[in-house]
Amino acid sequence: MKLGPDVDPAKIAALTPGFSGAELANLVNEAALLATRRGAPEVALQDFNEGIERIVAGLEKKNRLLNEKERRTVAYHEMGHALVAMTLPGSDPVHKISIIPRGVGALGYTIQRPTEDRFLMTTAELENKMAVLLGGRAAEHVVFDEISTGAADDLQKVANIARSMVTRFGMAESVGQVAYESDQGQFVPAPGGAVVRTREFSEATAREIDAAVKGFVDRAFAQAIQILRDRRAVLERGAQLLLQKETLTEDDLKALQTASAATAAAALPA
Repeated sequence: MKLGPDVDPAKIAALTPGFSGAELANLVNEAALLATRRGAPEVALQDFNEGIERIVAGLEKKNRLLNEKERRTVAYHEMGHALVAMTLPGSDPVHKISIIPRGVGALGYTIQRPTEDRFLMTTAELENKMAVLLGGRAAEHVVFDEISTGAADDLQKVANIARSMVTRFGMAESVGQVAYESDQGQFVPAPGGAVVRTREFSEATAREIDAAVKGFVDRAFAQAIQILRDRRAVLERGAQLLLQKETLTEDDLKALQTASAATAAAALPA
């Protein structure tokens, strides 16, 4: 494949964490098809970026028209994710945010770009990850004083992280340094062929686990809300820019941060 001068394999690798060999091969083919469709003599980095978005978020659904209220909600939601990620130390840089619907149910999306391979994560890092995932719902709460159904996938991911912190990683002081679940889990067949996960702890312990999970999630949500309240002006400018352009790149977000910092500095008393 003939590659353009802007194609950097390291950048592509950074945007494809967890991709299998087959998925990477699919990405290369997708990028080549995109370049061919636009009549380009070589495959550019934008073709790989578009291919990654197609694989991760699905095809653009240009016929899925949102009303103005829904567009505003999605814009603040995605900007909430991005702003919390840009604020918390150690979070993966935000590569792109968009309010163009994709796939089956995605009305918008935020893509982060890992800067290095990670094999261990601390409690604080996992809590920050949950705060970023909850940043969308937190933005809706801060701006509209209500929440929508748009955070369903975020909530599922947050619940999985929080439960793993409590039951697998022993990160909740109230529950202790005990692993109550394993990666595989224990399953037994039920009548009718269904599979049921078994547990080896009491109802009292189950209640403690549920309370610890809720505690982690509540703290992450409160952290996201506080960040967005403190940076409300940036949230507003970013959401308006996103409504105007529909897609913001990493450079757009850096420029937004720089402009916001300059405005804040100019507002300080001499």
